[in-house]
Order: sequence, then C-alpha cells, then structure tokens
Amino acid sequence: MSGNHQSELFDRRPARPDFSLEQNIEGIVCGVDEVGRGPLAGPVVAAAVILDPDNIPDGLNDSKKLSAKKREQLYEKILVSACFSFGEASVEEIDELNILRASLLAMQRAVAGLPRKPDHALVDGNQIPDLICPASCVIKGDGRSFSIAAASIIAKVKRDFFMKNLAEIHPEYGWERNAGYGTRQHMEALKLVGASPFHRKSFAPIRDLMTQESGITN
Repeated sequence: MSGNHQSELFDRRPARPDFSLEQNIEGIVCGVDEVGRGPLAGPVVAAAVILDPDNIPDGLNDSKKLSAKKREQLYEKILVSACFSFGEASVEEIDELNILRASLLAMQRAVAGLPRKPDHALVDGNQIPDLICPASCVIKGDGRSFSIAAASIIAKVKRDFFMKNLAEIHPEYGWERNAGYGTRQHMEALKLVGASPFHRKSFAPIRDLMTQESGITN
C-alpha cells in the first residue's frame, strides 16, 4: 500500500482537542492512534476513526486523561456514531520487527480496514506508516484532534479488554489491572513463574529473564 504522503508536523496545541484540523482538510479525514508500545506483554493495537461532524460524542480527549469508566462510555458512543477500524500487531510481529515498526504496521492495518477510504489521515506522533491515503503527523494528537482522540480511546479500551481476557488464562501477572505493563506484581510473577507465550521476548526484562533461565537450565 502506498499513498501520496505528507510528513507535515502540526504543532498547535489547544488546551483540549477540537475538530479544527479536520475542518481545514478537504475530504474525508480519519484520526489514527495506537496503544500498547510500552507493555511487556500482549499486542499493540491501533484504531482509525472517521467521525460524523454532526454527531461527535461529548467529552473526547486524550485517553490517558480519562477514567476507565469514561473511556468505556465513549467507546460505546464512538462505535455507534463513527466509522472505525482496528488493527493489531502480534507479540510475534513485535519481536520480529521491533515495537516501532509493529506499531506502524498496526496503524496501517487500521486505516486499510476502514469501510470508507479516507482522503487524508491525521496520525498521532511523528512518524507516518505506509497508508492508502495522504497523511500528516500530529504531535500529541490525541490531545489536539477529536478524530485522533476517538482513535486513542477505542484502541485503549479494545486492548484493555483483550488483556483482561488473557488474565483469565494467566491470572498470576495481574494483566486485568496493569494491561501488561511492568508493575511490581507483574515483575514478581515473572521471577516466580517465568514468561508466558504472550510476553514480548525482545523486550529487555523478558529477554534478560529468559537468558537467566537458559543459563540455569544449561
């Protein structure tokens, strides 16, 4: 997939996100964001969202600034009012490609999966994946664009739900609370029972643990 990409960096930072970036671009605009770069386990999940300008849910903001309850409420509203798509990169792909390239791949998949082809994508961050349409980077975009904020919210809820399901298989790591991040409980469980198939073997804490276990075995 390829598009006539732009690498323009928007750097205007309102106190809260709004719809001004979208309104300044001709055609159908989608917002793109990903979650899950930092955890030690689980996939990275991206979302692409095309909002209906006449039906934008109230309260859209950077997902990190919202409570879990508020994110879940907005998740439901976004899914019934907007055009959306999810994309993932698996643990295996993260280990093979590295987390940055896997994150870009997840975003590429999210945009490619949209039911409507966008004319332009607003991508959170400072790098643009290979997309089916022109795109622009938006630094801290989830706090500046309604479309990116919506993508950040549904990607976060989707990934958290996935990790809660994994926690039923591996309750020892506390994934229903830490979403795979390296909390104290998670790290102590790793020392006690080792890594699971859902851990990212290329990440230093997991790689070091498996190297130590290999040394003990040998």
